[in-house]
Amino acid sequence: MSGTFRTQSFGGAGLEPRRPLFSAMWRGAKGRCPNCGEGALFRAYAKSVDRCGHCGEEILHHRADDLPAYLNVFIVGHIVVAGFLLVERVTDWPGWAHLALWIPVTIIMALALIPPIKGAVIGLQWANRMHGFGGETDDVADPDIDPRQHG
Repeated sequence: MSGTFRTQSFGGAGLEPRRPLFSAMWRGAKGRCPNCGEGALFRAYAKSVDRCGHCGEEILHHRADDLPAYLNVFIVGHIVVAGFLLVERVTDWPGWAHLALWIPVTIIMALALIPPIKGAVIGLQWANRMHGFGGETDDVADPDIDPRQHG
């Protein structure tokens, strides 16, 4: 069964061709469409386009939500804390010197990493056919709840 996988779906056969996970995430991290790798993924700093200008893939229904921010804090926090501890271990800097170094480093790293991390998350969602990327809608958040009963 190489090349295909079974998806959970509320209708249809659910047998879909496999999408390349790592190349989709890499394309997204570079700010490119996870499908073709040609069109721009963002129209502004971290605002995704509604549709790829090259291949027409719809991007508007992605739900990156807070995951890019959590990953950003995790990555930047580990790098900055490790750097601070290393510098503190080998130097005898006063507190103001650490603040002068680590506050700008933290801000610059956090701002620089938001678009690539968000792009990689969008690529992950596209490759796994999440949140509408598989042609299905996310109308039902809980499959045990019948949407017809909750108007």
